[in-house]
Amino acid sequence: MAEDRELRVRALLDSVRAEGRTALTAPEGKVIADAYGIAVPGEELATDVDEAVAYAARFGGPVVMKIVSPDILHKTDAGGVIVGVEGAADVRAAFHRIVENARGYNADARIEGVQVQELLPKGTEVIVGAVTDPTFGKVVAFGLGGVLVEVLKDVTFRLAPVSADEALSMLDSIKAAEVLRGVRGQAGVDRWAVAEQIRRVSQLVADFPEIAEVDLNPVIATPEGAVAADIRIILAEHQPPPRRTYTRDEILGTMRRLMQPRSVAVIGASNEQGKIGNSVMRNLVDGGFAGEIHPVNPKADDILGRKAYKSVTDVPGEVDVAVFAIPAKFVAAALEEVGRKRIPNAVLIPSGFAETGEHELQAEIVAIGERYGIRLLGPNIYGYYSTWQDLCATFCTPYDVKGGVALTSQSGGIGMAILGFARTTKTGVSAIVGLGNKSDLDEDDLLTWFGEDPRTECIAMHLEDLKDGRAFVEAARNTVPRKPVVVLKAGRTAAGAKAAGSHTGALAGDDAVYDDILRQAGVIRAPGLNDMLEYARGLPALPAPQGDNVVIITGAGGSGVLLSDAITDNGLTLMEIPPDLDEAFRRFIPPFGAAGNPVDITGGEPPSTYEATIRLGLEDPRIHALVLGYWHTIVTPPMVFAELTARVVAEFRERGIEKPVVASLAGDVEVEEACQYLYERGVVAYPYTTERPVAVLGAKYRWARAAGLLGGAS
Repeated sequence: MAEDRELRVRALLDSVRAEGRTALTAPEGKVIADAYGIAVPGEELATDVDEAVAYAARFGGPVVMKIVSPDILHKTDAGGVIVGVEGAADVRAAFHRIVENARGYNADARIEGVQVQELLPKGTEVIVGAVTDPTFGKVVAFGLGGVLVEVLKDVTFRLAPVSADEALSMLDSIKAAEVLRGVRGQAGVDRWAVAEQIRRVSQLVADFPEIAEVDLNPVIATPEGAVAADIRIILAEHQPPPRRTYTRDEILGTMRRLMQPRSVAVIGASNEQGKIGNSVMRNLVDGGFAGEIHPVNPKADDILGRKAYKSVTDVPGEVDVAVFAIPAKFVAAALEEVGRKRIPNAVLIPSGFAETGEHELQAEIVAIGERYGIRLLGPNIYGYYSTWQDLCATFCTPYDVKGGVALTSQSGGIGMAILGFARTTKTGVSAIVGLGNKSDLDEDDLLTWFGEDPRTECIAMHLEDLKDGRAFVEAARNTVPRKPVVVLKAGRTAAGAKAAGSHTGALAGDDAVYDDILRQAGVIRAPGLNDMLEYARGLPALPAPQGDNVVIITGAGGSGVLLSDAITDNGLTLMEIPPDLDEAFRRFIPPFGAAGNPVDITGGEPPSTYEATIRLGLEDPRIHALVLGYWHTIVTPPMVFAELTARVVAEFRERGIEKPVVASLAGDVEVEEACQYLYERGVVAYPYTTERPVAVLGAKYRWARAAGLLGGAS
């Protein structure tokens, strides 16, 4: 059955191509809709007035009449659509008016006739469509439809094809989701019927990559079903060339030698201070790298006390990584030598390639890399750090605080911000990697490696684009169940498709697609650079929550209100305190305090009140996470609060009770030291902010949901 369906569609698309067209007519769209079970109203193509009258009479009620022309894509703009036509006289008049309007709109347009279509009952208008995204390929879209679709832009996207459950989830992902469930006494729509329209469109574009865009707009959704009043299909003018891909085992094999090398060659190593080749050599030597370090420089006999080689081909034994510190114009020739030496990785620090308009020079090194099987990191990068190997292959400042966070950046400046943040906050890292122009190695290669690396607990990535969004999504889906992936996607304000041929295409702006599909992959998207770094620092420190109930315990009512706002802003759930738990909290707080949630213990309470309420929050299994609001008083100084909180949390962890605990500390400068003390002991704490600790907790919850540790969508 599926094979017959695809043969019918293939024959139709081939005939459209043979005519030199990219846009299908409405009757051709109906053929495809029927083949894929996409619900559309009954319709016929009338080539003259008498046929139009006969078809309208057969439908027995008001009809919609539309121009059919391969040269008129937007029928409404051409005055080629009339709705609610009834009776022979009106049908005749409408037929003539539509044809006249079309000829006035485009005198040279080929007119095949007028489509006579059943008038659908009133319902909720939604849009179902698909586009070809340059990053992610085939993407299916859903949102509120009709004439306001490009004004409201209430649309959500997923990678195509989608499963039935993924399609259904899209109905809850738009802002107007409540409209579909039914409001003000109106019945909700048939959700499964709408989801099935989404699923079938997604399967269509997955089966036929040459289909660039599909528009079902509007789809009339009622309690009884969902029918597409109009279908528009546009073919791509050309197919992009296939990208070279590598198997998971190939990626891991090469990345292992890059991140855990036994031997490194530095091409362009130098004894002259101030040169990049000298800085790279110093960092490798001074950083304590235990493997072999081979300087390559045809004009030197030794560099930093190590034998120098005229060419990398002269280096004895196997080499895992060649680090380039030479001008761009010399890279290709040296890369040929790296290929002959069978070195699997080239780290290309030099700039002067595609980022400066030298696309041919970059294409040349990519071709050399592919010919010899060399994976290229860069060019135009600061290098990379693999801290557990004591490897500092960069011309920037060294960093040797080992830990569980892997950080990557497309930009050198962002890379240095990452380095400074890590040093200031004492964030231990497993690696810091620059990606630059991403001529070859990119985020999905690194994500594949870090997902398997036992030293890495959390991955944070700054990116401006993705070369292969689907490869990244696949790598993320493999990684997220085991460890969080945080992404800072730059360019959130990039304009969408300017010359799209459909409503769906016009709506598919870069960032809207990125946002939904990164969420679909389980990735935590950070709104800014500092957020990305704080998430990367905080997520490994917090245990995974076991449920949704969050309780705020605060010494300041004002902080409690702000913390409550932050809970809502981050998609978290303030627990409704049951009577017995409310009574238990009240035993520890003064009469003028307030139980409920937030639990306001008031600012003048001694350390014992903080301790007793925190103990209760950790003890009660119905509470899944704690948000603490501290207010600096002489009665309970900051470090006293920090020490008692850390002690109680550690005690419960020893008993096997682990819950995420975050804290907001308001007060004089002493709260900064208290926050650092807490953070080092697994309580994510920040001074002078109620938003940041809850944002980190929210990120932890988003990961827990994506990893399948909690119910509900991420």
